[in-house]
Amino acid sequence: MMSTRVFLPFFLLFYYFSVQAQGLYFPPKTGNEWESIDPAELGFCAERIDSLYTFLDQHYTKSFILLKDGKIVLEKYFGNYTQESIWYWASAGKSLTAFLVGQAAEEGLVDIHAPTSTYLGTGWTMAPPDKEVMITPWHQLTMTSGLDDTFIPTPDQPDPNTCTDPECLNYLADAGTRWAYHTGAYRLLQDVIAAASGMTINQFTKTHMLDRTGMTGLWISDVMYGRARDMARYGLLTLAGGIWDGDTLLHDQQYFYDMTHRSQELNKSYGYLWWLNGQESFMVPALQIVFPGKLIPNAPDDMIAALGKNDQKIHVVPSKGWVVVRQGDASGGVGGAVPIGFDNEIWAYLNQLDCGATAATEPDGLQLSISPNPAASGWWLHSDVPLTRVEMYDLRGNRVFASQGAISSPYRVDGMSLPAGVYYLKAISGVRFSVRKVVKAN
Repeated sequence: MMSTRVFLPFFLLFYYFSVQAQGLYFPPKTGNEWESIDPAELGFCAERIDSLYTFLDQHYTKSFILLKDGKIVLEKYFGNYTQESIWYWASAGKSLTAFLVGQAAEEGLVDIHAPTSTYLGTGWTMAPPDKEVMITPWHQLTMTSGLDDTFIPTPDQPDPNTCTDPECLNYLADAGTRWAYHTGAYRLLQDVIAAASGMTINQFTKTHMLDRTGMTGLWISDVMYGRARDMARYGLLTLAGGIWDGDTLLHDQQYFYDMTHRSQELNKSYGYLWWLNGQESFMVPALQIVFPGKLIPNAPDDMIAALGKNDQKIHVVPSKGWVVVRQGDASGGVGGAVPIGFDNEIWAYLNQLDCGATAATEPDGLQLSISPNPAASGWWLHSDVPLTRVEMYDLRGNRVFASQGAISSPYRVDGMSLPAGVYYLKAISGVRFSVRKVVKAN
């Protein structure tokens, strides 16, 4: 499948991204100085901020930051976690890698439309040679490599989806014809940068990103580690269109546009390793299902997001001038590759911060609670509106449950016959629906 790249006149691209940087504040690259805004200036109610913090604390959050036009509005650390504490970005670091690939491409080191074997050599996968040569960095950026993401963990390889060894990278479909969230295929983009530049990924990141923005961080086993403010700095750089206080880190604004907009038609809510809100449909990791509606209904349509395992998050909202960062453990005690339900709950609280806001609504979703979760025998569903249908899918996209007849609230989904594991539950009311992860315990 060919890229859906949209070529815009250069002056429009320059205008679109340069206006993002106008009026933004950038903290100094050294020290802890960072200007702030009194939340009251934005009309935020103190008691609603407290409610947000209580909610975050109850959901295993370690840090939370909200920037407005670059300045700190909210910054909260929980428990023993501090401003200087280090945590993993998880897959939120994928979005950082996308920026680095753009820089390498701009310097002529990498051609994202050339075979990946140009940089890694032949045999970097177990795919037949005529299939391997079809895979390019563009396919790795868009999660359309066609390599097999279905896997069965073993004692020797507990998470083969992250494995980068050739024996873990098997052909399933031609590149560009199938969207699947495959971390192993993505991670080799860092090897592409290293091979093309002659630098380690940490050296390249330091010279091209960290030193120029004041960020700190380190890639360890292909995962970025850093502070909450480092994630906020990267979010601010993205809000500014790749420009940090007058220093343009990425001049190729066509690449930046492609990175932060729909990259292909298979998963319309995915750019170059960035998640996109406001689209008509979306896919999620581990499922070959296209869900109708927006990725995060409560969030603004123009929000883009770097999302990682156990609810590591960077949300960038150009229309508001906002950057939102969250670090912590899984919000529900059980994580996933890219959980999104918690994002929607966070935005329900963010939308209520304004003292003039009324009760939160979910125009495209449902107010749905599920208990217990994990569960040994089944789950009770409580919804704000009558449900018309309930379905449940396993991680391979097979439907394992579908409701029959009338549904009342609360509604019980019987899980006694299901094997232990992770499932996705879809509750439907007319044209509205919500998808939640549930866990069947032993």
